[in-house]
Amino acid sequence: MAEIVNNTAKQRYELHQDDALAIAAYERRGDVVVFTHTVVPGALQGKGIASRLIKHALDDVRAQGLKIDPRCEFVTAYLERHPEERDLLADAG
Repeated sequence: MAEIVNNTAKQRYELHQDDALAIAAYERRGDVVVFTHTVVPGALQGKGIASRLIKHALDDVRAQGLKIDPRCEFVTAYLERHPEERDLLADAG
């Protein structure tokens, strides 16, 4: 299984698989991680890559004691399907 890394220099979580790159881009604003967009190339679509990427990113944000602002439609949809993650929302507390 491909490893997911947080490329802090480019402000994105990355998953390299089969010569393709899937990303979850963000902007760090103090203690809030603003997810701006998620991109999964066609070759990787339909394999749950975006969900794996966001799950990893949210786990990482939680481990750092940060909050999120989901500006990305996919992250918003992920939170709808996984209400247990909504405590990470910057406006949840």
